[in-house]
Amino acid sequence: MDTLVTTAWLSKHLDDPDLVVLDCSVCTEFKEDGGFRNSSGRSDYHRGHIPLAGFADLTSDLSDTDSPIEFAVPTPERFCAAMGDLGVGDGSRVVLYDSGIGWAARVWWMLRWVGFDRAAVLDGGFGAWTSQGLPLSTESVARPAKRLTPAPRPALIADHDEVLAAIDDDAVSLIDTLPEDHYCGGRPSTIGLATYLPRRTSPSSRCSTNRASTGRRTNCRLCSTATAPRARSPIAAEG
Repeated sequence: MDTLVTTAWLSKHLDDPDLVVLDCSVCTEFKEDGGFRNSSGRSDYHRGHIPLAGFADLTSDLSDTDSPIEFAVPTPERFCAAMGDLGVGDGSRVVLYDSGIGWAARVWWMLRWVGFDRAAVLDGGFGAWTSQGLPLSTESVARPAKRLTPAPRPALIADHDEVLAAIDDDAVSLIDTLPEDHYCGGRPSTIGLATYLPRRTSPSSRCSTNRASTGRRTNCRLCSTATAPRARSPIAAEG
């Protein structure tokens, strides 16, 4: 299965019996003090989503909620059980989308982490679907539970010490995929010498992941600046 699928492809294959579509949206509200708060995108899902799509909740079911670190990965067994409850089994194909800040890509990566490769991200996400006037649904979707067998790939996660060592390692590239404000120093959480990866998103009428300092809803930004990357090999950091 391709890593990216188009809205045309998804519209054609929505009724395929082995296809599971999941909305992975998380709402991020930036505050005036420079902090931010994440919350589940489930309420937006109920207001309108791609037909036959279920909701994958990264704020609870797909994270280790006992960890002090937000969005810490659960055990592979727990993650696979949660995906199985959403109807994802060993023989499924999965298409993931969100409202424009990259949460679908995180679930795609987590699926690869547990050994599942039959997943794709919807190119342009929910914004691409709505901008083309494609149909929406407000009906919740509950698929029969299936078994997803964990086959973990530990090398897909870099721990704190590996990232720290990579800062001064010319053989490794660190890529920051947080919002531009973080990378430029306007907000916390930037790793030294990381290269910024601009986000390319499609505006979505329901997108609440990127707000002005007043807290009002705005469309997702299309970042247009980047720091020139160094010629290094990539390493991924979880968190």
